[in-house]
Amino acid sequence: MIAYAVWNNKGGTGKTSLAFQIICRYAQMHPGQRILALDLCPQANLSELFLGGLNFGGSKRLLECQGEVPRASVGGYFQMRLPSPYSRPDFRATDFLTSPAHYNISIPQNIDLLCGDPLLELQANAMNTLANNQIPGTDTWIKVIDWLRDFLDQVKDAYDVAFVDANPSFSIYTQIALSIADRLILPVMADDSSRRAIQNAFSLIYGLKLPSEIYASYAFATKLENAHRSLPKVHIVAKNRITQYMGPASAYAAVLRTIDDDLRKLLTARPQMFTFSNPADGVAEIRDFQTTGVVAFARGCPFYSLNTGRLDVGGRRIQVNESMRQLCEEAIDGVVNKL
Repeated sequence: MIAYAVWNNKGGTGKTSLAFQIICRYAQMHPGQRILALDLCPQANLSELFLGGLNFGGSKRLLECQGEVPRASVGGYFQMRLPSPYSRPDFRATDFLTSPAHYNISIPQNIDLLCGDPLLELQANAMNTLANNQIPGTDTWIKVIDWLRDFLDQVKDAYDVAFVDANPSFSIYTQIALSIADRLILPVMADDSSRRAIQNAFSLIYGLKLPSEIYASYAFATKLENAHRSLPKVHIVAKNRITQYMGPASAYAAVLRTIDDDLRKLLTARPQMFTFSNPADGVAEIRDFQTTGVVAFARGCPFYSLNTGRLDVGGRRIQVNESMRQLCEEAIDGVVNKL
């Protein structure tokens, strides 16, 4: 099983909306494969999309999953781990999984979902404390970081690909998400804060350009490498909502060129951090989804199966044009074809 993480420590880059469309399209294009979606975000927006979106009760269905016994969510699984954090308990990973196609007919049958959960924020303090305990002979940090790895070890033969939607932070649950990833999909926007976010992402994951050597021994990369674990490799830099910033003379175009320059420098200096050697192979440009995206996400619907015409969204009739729907689908295909 290969695992992709969709992450940027900067919010607002369209991470979750991209993850939803990418996962659904990949599953639809590979019907013979089994896909596992893991929502490691306390907002659980990805889960709400899979379970029906705004129009079809995605939030209500998510609450139903969280109300099951055991709680069918990542929060339910982590809650089970808290009493004995440093040993793997007896559990059935499938007890925590949901089949979103049972709730949402737009979702391919070959996707299973580990739902997100706001409990993650409450659990983070306890998890940090447990990870920082000093116990002779026990790497407490790696024991906690491995919670999700323990989960996947039980189901990895049942799935071909896993996709993790990780929170725009570097909280401990985000580190847990990134620790199981083989490859990273990094969404960015054409603004200077996104450029800084890329630099921050490489600093947080790979320990690049730390402000002081003091931080080196505490760095995510150092602690994973000390435990003989691999770091995820950057597989795609997804320039999202690109059509908002069109125009060769715009400041946005200049920022995009600067992002490309930064990427080329990193490819030269640290090629081991990437799955590609040519920036063109690892960069995807994604147009703004505009109204089509609003409607698709409100209905919890992938672009490839979205109806066109006037559709109901929150009691209002909104026009979706077929030509725009096709452009959105093509933009997602541009990412999926690089997986």
